[in-house]
Amino acid sequence: MSDPAPAPAETPVPDVFDPRQYGQGIPHDHYRHLRDHHPVAWQEEPEVLGWPAGPGFWAVTRHEDVVRVLKDSATYSSYLGATQIRDPDPDDLPFIRRMMLNQDPPHHRRLRVLVSRAFTPKRVDHFAEVVRERARSLLTRAVTEARAGDGICDLVTQVTDDYALLNLTDLLGVPDTDRELLLHWTRRVIGYQDPDEAGSPALGPDGKPLNPRSPSALRDMFDYAHALAAHKRRHPADDVMTSLATDPELTSPELEMFFFLLVVAGNDTVRSAAPGGLHLLAEHPEAYRSLRDGEVGLTTAMDELLRRHPPVLTFRRTAREDTVLAGTRIRTGDKVVVFHASANHDERVFPAPYALDLSRSPNPHVSFGDGPHVCLGAHFARLQLRALYEEICRALPASLEPAGPPRRLVSNFINGLKSLPVQVADV
Repeated sequence: MSDPAPAPAETPVPDVFDPRQYGQGIPHDHYRHLRDHHPVAWQEEPEVLGWPAGPGFWAVTRHEDVVRVLKDSATYSSYLGATQIRDPDPDDLPFIRRMMLNQDPPHHRRLRVLVSRAFTPKRVDHFAEVVRERARSLLTRAVTEARAGDGICDLVTQVTDDYALLNLTDLLGVPDTDRELLLHWTRRVIGYQDPDEAGSPALGPDGKPLNPRSPSALRDMFDYAHALAAHKRRHPADDVMTSLATDPELTSPELEMFFFLLVVAGNDTVRSAAPGGLHLLAEHPEAYRSLRDGEVGLTTAMDELLRRHPPVLTFRRTAREDTVLAGTRIRTGDKVVVFHASANHDERVFPAPYALDLSRSPNPHVSFGDGPHVCLGAHFARLQLRALYEEICRALPASLEPAGPPRRLVSNFINGLKSLPVQVADV
C-alpha cells in the first residue's frame, strides 16, 4: 500500500467511528489526517446499524498519546465506563465491571495473578506441540481439497477459524463436541455490529437492541461455564478450566467472567491476527519469499505482521479527572478511545509505516496493548502465529497468491477477516 496523501488542515475532522467503513478497509487516510492535524479529535456517535446514538468520544491516534493513555490508569480508567466505545446500559455496568478487562489496579492485578496461575510451563510446552500438529493438519487438508477442486482455498473458513477455535478448546479443556458453542458466542459478542455475523440485533423488553455483553445475553454461556467447572472438579485434567474451577480464591462470578474473557478474547485475538498476517504475506510476495527462505527471522516478521494488522482496533477509557492530552482539554467522565492501527502507522515512530518490512527493529507496536492491561494471552497468541506461519511456508512453498479480495468484518473494535481466498499452485 502506498502512503496516503496528506490532507489539508482545513478539511473537516474525518469520522473514524462508523463500523461500516471498516468492512471496506482500515481508514488510513482518516487516521493520518487526525494524527497530523487533530491527534485528539472529537467524534460523534450517531445511531448506526440499529444501535442507538451515544454522547461522543475523543479519538486518540498518535502512538505517543495512545501509549500514555494505556499506561496511565490513574487518569484514564477501564472501570468507570468499561472498555467498549458504546456505553453499556447503566443497569449492566456493575456486572460488566466484574471482568478483569474492565478493572483498574489494584483489583485488576489480583485477578491477573489468579488467571496467570493456570498457564504453567508444562501446559504451555504441551500446547505448543498440539498447535503445530493442528496447523499442519488443517493446512494439508485445505491444500489437498483445493488441488482436487478449483485450486482456491479460503484460509479463513478452512484454516484459521478452526485453528483458533480448536486451540482454545484444547487449552481450556472444552470438549471438541462443544466447540461450535464457543464460535457462536464469539460471533455474537465480537461480531455484533456485522449483520452477516450476528443478524439483526436482539431487542430487549424496552425495544432497544440487547447488549451482547449484558447478563441476560450471556446467561447461556455462564450456565455452560458452571456445568463445565463442575465436571472438571469431578474429573480434573491438565487444562485451564480445571485450574480455575479448583482455585479456592476464585469466586463463582469471577469464574464466569474469566470464562467469558478467555472464550471471546482467547479465540478472537488469533482468529483476527492470523488471516490478517497471511493476507499481508499474500499481498507482498517478496516478503513471503524472504520468510519462506529464512532470510528474515520469524520473531521480527511476526511483530511486523501484527503492527500492520493489529487484531483489535480500539479500546475505550474514561477520564477520571480533568486533564490535557496533546494540547486538548478532556473533562472528567469523557470517553477517550485509543486507535491501535493508527498508532501502529504513526510516521513519528515508524519510518515508512505502510511498507511491510519483516526485519523492522525496533518495532514498538501496540497490537497487544500496553500498561497494566497488556494482553495476558500475547505469549500464547505468538506461539500459535509462529506455528501457523512456519507451516504455511511448508504447505505452500511456491507462492501464496490472492484469489480475490478478502471479506472484512463490519466492526470498529475487531480487525477481522471473514474470508481470505488464495490460489494454491501445484508443486
